[in-house]
Amino acid sequence: MNLDLNSLELTNIARWPAAARAVAILFMMGSIMFLGYWFDTKDQLLELDQTEQLEADLKVIFEKKAEQATNLEAYEQQLADMRESFGAMLRQLPNKTEVADLLVDISQTGLASGLEFELFKPQNETPREFYAELPISIRVIGDYHEFGNFVSGVAALPRIVTLHDIHITRLKQKDAPLAMDLTAKTYRYLEEGEISSQAGAAR
Repeated sequence: MNLDLNSLELTNIARWPAAARAVAILFMMGSIMFLGYWFDTKDQLLELDQTEQLEADLKVIFEKKAEQATNLEAYEQQLADMRESFGAMLRQLPNKTEVADLLVDISQTGLASGLEFELFKPQNETPREFYAELPISIRVIGDYHEFGNFVSGVAALPRIVTLHDIHITRLKQKDAPLAMDLTAKTYRYLEEGEISSQAGAAR
């Protein structure tokens, strides 16, 4: 069947042949579906994808939280162990009245190792968050064996002492012993009043 498009009038669609009306209806339906997709369904599909991604992310978070809840008892035990360990470390820090005794212990350890002290000079304290750091400049004369005994003896002290900036040099005299320069650092915990005053000074 030949269809003359020029003979079709938009104002009189009811008189169009059935085939022309069918094509027009299909075109209108296609246009409506395309416009509906473009202005409505497309955004809904994008929102659906975002919602599905959010659901996947929330599921991962939920699984992690569930695993943490399952291991809560183990975490609490670990926290208790850490607090106990931290308390034990704090007990290794001398208080203000014990620092003098610790300084004596360090010097006695050096003398017991056979060293000769040329310098033993405590420096000013450096306050930290909950403890104070006390550096001590030390220069001792001896040999490698005596230096090793001194370092081992300091490490065996019941209080925490760390050694830094160690330099060993040979004295200028022939067959002279060695000199060791170092900084020993000991620490003491700050009492409650000192922590409060330090926090106020920081503010």
